[in-house]
Amino acid sequence: MTLPRQPAAVVFDMDGLLFDSERLYAESIVTAAREVGCAMSHDIFLQLVGRSREVNHRFLLDHYGADYPLQALISTWGRHFQALVASGLPLKPGVAELLDLLDELDLPRAIATSNTHASVHRNLTALGLADRFHAIVGHGDYVSGKPSPDPFLRAAERLGVAPALCLALEDSHNGIRSASSAGMMVVMVPDLIAPTEEILGLCTLVVDDLHAVCRLVGQRR
Repeated sequence: MTLPRQPAAVVFDMDGLLFDSERLYAESIVTAAREVGCAMSHDIFLQLVGRSREVNHRFLLDHYGADYPLQALISTWGRHFQALVASGLPLKPGVAELLDLLDELDLPRAIATSNTHASVHRNLTALGLADRFHAIVGHGDYVSGKPSPDPFLRAAERLGVAPALCLALEDSHNGIRSASSAGMMVVMVPDLIAPTEEILGLCTLVVDDLHAVCRLVGQRR
């Protein structure tokens, strides 16, 4: 397994890629829905992964109806999620090793996420990672979220690297679509969702974890 060209920069997704957070989001939304008294299933949650909040809000209202208690669910969901991560989000395997390798190779890196800057900063600071990224692209930094290419194009712009020379790391289908349409090399590290035939066609490679990404990035030097 090799990359088609040496990356000049790396762009990370956050939830499910850097942090083992998607399972906590799934657990907390089901708990919140039960408390609010509205419908929610794990399968529906999986359709929210990797998309912007605006798109997800429209999806839930279209799916469940205009009288769905969306704002109550969001508020309660946030409260339950924060309780689960009060002591910090767990890192995915290989994060520290990959960041150390990128430091060694002097490769710039960014995060491209649908989360707010405040949320990203809070999560990174809690684990001492706030100074490990050269750019953060979050909610409010682009017109259209994933699966639009905008988040990844903005990340490449802020790093000053052509998209074709960027390696994008993603776990979600919509993130893969976003990075691929931005023209980046895309490596999928699946979390809750396995790749489909469509997603396999958009990926440069699919690997088990970030340890495998370390091997990919390091082997061509």
